[in-house]
Amino acid sequence: MPNRIDTTLSRLRENGQQALGPFVTIGFPDIPTSESLARVLLESGGDMLELGVPFSDPLADGPTVQMTSYRALQNGVTVSTCIETVKNLRDGGVDAPLILMGYYNPFLHYGLERFLDDAAIAGMDGMIVPDLPTEESAQLSEMAATHGIHLIPLLAPTSSDERIRDACESARGFIYCVNFTGVTGARRLSSQSTPALVERIRRYTDLPLLVGFGVSRREHLEEIATYADGAILASALIDAVERAPEDRKLDTARDFIHSLRGTNDRGS
Repeated sequence: MPNRIDTTLSRLRENGQQALGPFVTIGFPDIPTSESLARVLLESGGDMLELGVPFSDPLADGPTVQMTSYRALQNGVTVSTCIETVKNLRDGGVDAPLILMGYYNPFLHYGLERFLDDAAIAGMDGMIVPDLPTEESAQLSEMAATHGIHLIPLLAPTSSDERIRDACESARGFIYCVNFTGVTGARRLSSQSTPALVERIRRYTDLPLLVGFGVSRREHLEEIATYADGAILASALIDAVERAPEDRKLDTARDFIHSLRGTNDRGS
């Protein structure tokens, strides 16, 4: 069976459409609501979903995503919970690509082979491990590939051409282009460094390139569409959901995605 990341991004590229990958931490604000948020984000215009695996030391994440990780851990979320969430989404009819984003230690503690076995059965398509450098990723990348799972690399404006080349040689699915050096968070796009990074990466791969870190408004998506294949959205969405009353969190997430897509985009 083809990986859903490949089929989805290929379809979008052929149709001249931009990919949008919202992010939600499993267990934020609680486990049932995070699962409902996942469904709403896809129904509202998300093409794929990043599902955050909470960790006590999320070094690549800014205050917003750190807060969600802390809350999720307080709610008792484990790697097993995250795999179960993927299974629940699949059992509920979700067919979009699902990508677990988490740090290496929880996966290692769970057992890499066991994790990949369980995650593949549940229906996971890819994983992002921000604290696993390219130089040390070969084992996990090869193990994941045997399970039909893509290990998505991250590249930043500070990445050397050598690192870009090495990451692209083993990359599958897409390349996550980090918009700036630093942690996640809603802020202004780096209008100069990111297009230059994308141009450098395209010398080594034809895979889709998605931009993350700092994406928060429709004009950001419009700008990214001029040089990349899509965008990853996290902190701005989470901030909006966090501020919303309990009975408005799902509606807030839906309205946020609609505002990014625009009223004429896909009929939303």
